[in-house]
Amino acid sequence: MDLLVLIIIFTAVGGVLSVMAAAVFLLLSEQRRAAVLPHGISFAIGALLAVAFWGLIPEAFSEVKPEQFQSLSGTILAGVLGFFVLEKLLIWRHCHSGNCEAHGDEEDHGHAHGHSHSHGIAKSAGALIVLGDGIHNFVDGVLIAAAFLTDAHLGIVTSLAVAAHEIPQEVGDFAILLHSGYSKSKALFYNVLASLATVLGGVLAYFGLADLHDSLPYFLALAASSFIYIAVADLIPSLHKKTDMKTSLQQIALIAMGVLLICSLHGIAHNIEV
Repeated sequence: MDLLVLIIIFTAVGGVLSVMAAAVFLLLSEQRRAAVLPHGISFAIGALLAVAFWGLIPEAFSEVKPEQFQSLSGTILAGVLGFFVLEKLLIWRHCHSGNCEAHGDEEDHGHAHGHSHSHGIAKSAGALIVLGDGIHNFVDGVLIAAAFLTDAHLGIVTSLAVAAHEIPQEVGDFAILLHSGYSKSKALFYNVLASLATVLGGVLAYFGLADLHDSLPYFLALAASSFIYIAVADLIPSLHKKTDMKTSLQQIALIAMGVLLICSLHGIAHNIEV
């Protein structure tokens, strides 16, 4: 079979499986989803941080020379600050008044403006997770294509390893989109859209891998910064709304599970590739 066709098929595997998992999530009742969703957010925090610190950042630094470490670290810093600015712009866009800061303080005068403010923040978080996921998936596509260009068998194994760690992450992202106020159909649409970035990355890498190779660590760094920002700035604060001991312990356990699962899958993938 033509190598390009193989790359297209196997870069689509992870997206198809993750969308199927998200579709199963949709089949749950409204009450069940409401009960599961907060747990999905906690799990997603652990998964996002693990993907960033255990996978993306080490991989990025392994691809550059020591003299490039500072510029790569600067890219991560610039990414975090850039996503802060981007979120500000998205919040402003969703505000219906010129002074968003006042929205949260107007409870005594009605909840309409405060709702607009929180809705804007939630929507911006959802938009950022789609963007970060798209960058991450694009890089996954490049990595899969690189493996196929080295050896077809290695390409198949690599694509399955990528799919294995994408599924729990994508379900977590889907939960985040629902948490951010997106409808089920829109959340599923954006999930599919982000997954197509894997195919795009694979196809572009097939035609111009030499040109993309030097930029790959910086794509990894940007993806990592987006996931760190989402987890720390948008998701973790939402967990502080409930402070009882039982809920707090559940949150900590689920965050730890997200971290351990992603780290375990990365370790398995590394051993298989070796």
